[in-house]
Amino acid sequence: ADVRQAALPDARWIVALGVLALIGTLIGATALLFLMPWLPPRRGGRAPIQLTMHPGPVRLAARPGETLLEAGLRAGVALPYDCRAGGCGVCVCTVLHGRVDQGAYQPAALTEAMRARGQALMCCAVALDDVDLEVEGVGALSLGAAAAPLRRWHARVQAMQRLSPDLMRVHLALPAGEHIAFVAGQYINILLDDGAKRAFSFANAPPDPQAAPSTAGDVIELHVRLIPGGRFTTQVFETMKVGDAIEFEGPLGRFTLQDSQRPILFVAGATGFAPVKSILEDAFRRGVQRPMTLYWGVRTAADLYLLDEVERWQREHANFRFVPVLSAADADTAWAGRRGLVHEAMLADHPDLRGHEVYACGVPVMVESARREWFIRGTEVERVALPRSLPRIAQVWETLGGSGRLSPPPRASAAPGRRRTAPARSARPPSAGRRAPRCAARGRRCR
Repeated sequence: ADVRQAALPDARWIVALGVLALIGTLIGATALLFLMPWLPPRRGGRAPIQLTMHPGPVRLAARPGETLLEAGLRAGVALPYDCRAGGCGVCVCTVLHGRVDQGAYQPAALTEAMRARGQALMCCAVALDDVDLEVEGVGALSLGAAAAPLRRWHARVQAMQRLSPDLMRVHLALPAGEHIAFVAGQYINILLDDGAKRAFSFANAPPDPQAAPSTAGDVIELHVRLIPGGRFTTQVFETMKVGDAIEFEGPLGRFTLQDSQRPILFVAGATGFAPVKSILEDAFRRGVQRPMTLYWGVRTAADLYLLDEVERWQREHANFRFVPVLSAADADTAWAGRRGLVHEAMLADHPDLRGHEVYACGVPVMVESARREWFIRGTEVERVALPRSLPRIAQVWETLGGSGRLSPPPRASAAPGRRRTAPARSARPPSAGRRAPRCAARGRRCR
């Protein structure tokens, strides 16, 4: 009896501990169920995920954690892409069925309005379950057809003209008989010795397809602004000379004129004028009669480096109007034109953009400021496309009545210790160690 009485407290302790363990398990399971909606999605599972890509359709399997682009390229599908870092918008697709983790991307390349329409960037998005998607800008997809590599070109510097203290016009000549087929508004990547790339827009119009083929090689016009400390731009201004060899790849980009009858508003900041010049010269040659207005924003009058040429366009073409805007003109200067920010000048003239097409090109800070201001004004838009890779940004807004609203750009920075809440940017760091360059993050071009 004494032994049984001595063992009784130990049994009670064992029962008590068991009850406590059961209660702890229940509490933990309840907490997990409560927190599950807020936990980040897993970027892949063990079972392969089936992808169906249109137009085709093409069916393939994605590995755990693999982006849509990586899965497609591994299967030999020729998909459109450029930067592979969520910055250019070339690889945009529409998710028809299923769920994806959007990954880390530049908010200007994938806006909240685009996400609301089910769009994603294939270079960043990872399928969370079986997904059907439609790839934009392609005629048909096929499995096993290896993507054609982007062509590399060899050219020589034909001419150099200093248009302002910090602006150089450079002409590159291809070898005899070589012709590059591009669309006005596209760009090329200059290839440096270590494989680094610098993006520059075509500043000239494509050759006239009705003209007899030339035996000479095509000539490409570039506008290069000197960036303090810039590797390639410093080379252009200090050591480059006529006859130097240049290697580049292209053409790239989708900053091109849409086929419609709507009036066109161009908003160009500094050398963002280069692709606009290409588009306008091509439009004039083709006899486009749509009303076209160019708002060109620079700091001072000296930065309007091709003013005479633009004013000549205005004299020769009744459907073209030019509005220069200076942002740093002193109050005592003789400038009698518009002052302030270029996008604000455009909005002052066109407070209601419905029924217009707006093409904006310039440094990221200019484009983001325009997006923010147009959102505050309630600008209605149909779509936003980002066909250029960072560090330069070019965007197209096709504005249609009642079709949606431009999403607000994210705040430039977050308070220390606080998490960003901008809806268009993923809170996760870029995958595979890819980062936007520091100069792009500071709102300027890296050259």
